[in-house]
Amino acid sequence: MRSIQSFKSCRFFEPYFYQIARGTPFYPTATEGSHCFITHRQYMHSAKKPCLQEMSSVKIGTHNGTFHCDEVLACYFLRQLPEYKDAKIMRTREPAELAQCEVVVDVGGVYDPNQQRYDHHQRSFVESFSSLCPEKPWVTKLSSAGLVYFHFGRRILSQLTGLTQDSRQLEILFDKLYENFVQEVDAVDNGISQCDGEARYTISTTLSARVGHLNPRWNSDCQDTEEGFLKAMALVGTEFLDRLDYYQNAWLPARAVVEAAVQTRHQVDPSGEIIMLAQGGCPWKEHLFALEKELKVEVPIKFVLYPDQNGQWRVQCVPTGLNTFQNRLSLLEEWRGIRDDALSQLSGIPGCIFVHNSGFIGGNKTKEGVIEMAKRTLAS
Repeated sequence: MRSIQSFKSCRFFEPYFYQIARGTPFYPTATEGSHCFITHRQYMHSAKKPCLQEMSSVKIGTHNGTFHCDEVLACYFLRQLPEYKDAKIMRTREPAELAQCEVVVDVGGVYDPNQQRYDHHQRSFVESFSSLCPEKPWVTKLSSAGLVYFHFGRRILSQLTGLTQDSRQLEILFDKLYENFVQEVDAVDNGISQCDGEARYTISTTLSARVGHLNPRWNSDCQDTEEGFLKAMALVGTEFLDRLDYYQNAWLPARAVVEAAVQTRHQVDPSGEIIMLAQGGCPWKEHLFALEKELKVEVPIKFVLYPDQNGQWRVQCVPTGLNTFQNRLSLLEEWRGIRDDALSQLSGIPGCIFVHNSGFIGGNKTKEGVIEMAKRTLAS
């Protein structure tokens, strides 16, 4: 499987910045001994000043003037596909010119995938991921980015990761990247507030905001948006690839670790309420909640055991949800705030190190010790 490397490790930063904007795939063969995915030939080619006109006869149409994150991301997505890799991006609102484009995003007033038209501004448009695919939960109205991702996302991810389009891993990545990357762009472009009521503070560093800042300033002598559009494509491209890299090479492996622990939980304790992770430092909460639903775990898991960086062991309580400090079951109250020998004497469990004052986590020198701490709490 081909892994995605971060563009930040590349010493040819500026040329690569434009290579991404031009839609060059992220995984060509790297020069030997380098972490950078640019060959010498590609570097020399990409060092030329980028120009939207230096493309093939295939055209991607979008509107001109001020650009926004959704059509920038939509164009970037399309450029990852073989048929649009070298496509010219025609930025116009002229219907006759748009009619010459093989695919049009964010302009034209038409959503029709059969004609490769992906606009969302028409009054009749109300589509979301959930309306187009009832199996998906997201009800945020789609922008051109979400539309292109919905129709081409699996192919794009397959191109970038080497995973097959029908693989379980790719479908998990497809969902995760919509939920935690593309959906935000859809919501911002459609003016959907993140919460009801007045926000306590303003977040001004979102991807959509940073793309917006690449437009010419209102009082700038030069109002040409072409170069800014290319920079914006490079920006969204590097961020998307970085997020994909994390989800494929860190988030998915963590899910595999948690899934293995859930599947073998009865080997740790017959109750099935204790799981043991193969390694420490693995982010487990999000995966555990999802896997309990997917695997139809009937008895909720109460404790997660894992080794720490010092070769000792931790027992951590499972919270009732991702954004709460309330536990399904906390460690025994009489243990809380007690440490070392005093805790071992109180509990009758050798090797105890601590139990936090709130009871959400404890430590022991051995694996057997944390298992016993969890079992005693369950038995109580």
